[in-house]
Amino acid sequence: MRELYQRLRRLQREREGRAAEPSAGIMDAQSVDGTETCPTATRGTDGNKLGDGRKRHILTDTGGLLLEVTVTSANVHDSLAAPELIDAFMAEPGRLLKLVRADTAYQGPALAEGFAAHGVRVEVVKRPDGTRGFVVLARRWAVERTLGWLWRPRRLNRDHERRPAHHTQMVWWAGLITLTRKLAKERLHWSEFRPERLDPRPA
Repeated sequence: MRELYQRLRRLQREREGRAAEPSAGIMDAQSVDGTETCPTATRGTDGNKLGDGRKRHILTDTGGLLLEVTVTSANVHDSLAAPELIDAFMAEPGRLLKLVRADTAYQGPALAEGFAAHGVRVEVVKRPDGTRGFVVLARRWAVERTLGWLWRPRRLNRDHERRPAHHTQMVWWAGLITLTRKLAKERLHWSEFRPERLDPRPA
């Protein structure tokens, strides 16, 4: 699932006139409640929410396309999961990532060392002083939109999976649905592929 998404993601970027591999990305996380089928040993409580479950950590390009996904228990801080996320993405050859934008949760020595090992710089995008409630943040709105898309599939509204790796695949599956729909809207229709099949009679 992941490899298929990565190939289509590169195709979509090229269709948009961009390089297949991005040089900048955005990182964020999203907590989700776990059901009774989600083992207690792999769940945790996020201090910012009620209940317990898991947390989806995602890295996207500046357009919101998924680059990497990992799932942990909800009590794992964003800054602790980030190095694993960047390691997984940068492990493959041909990666050009140099900059990752994130919120204030993505700070600390472990994160800085993990990113520096790959030559990637972290830029923290802060909320404007004095703001309250939801605010669209420049450079970060794309990943927030992607996290919003992940709430649409019923399978991702709550975590039903016994293993975090299974939930990770569900995230790739949800992203694949969104991406293929985007690609399908841009493809040529049948009549444009085979113009000789058009009815020559006037309408």
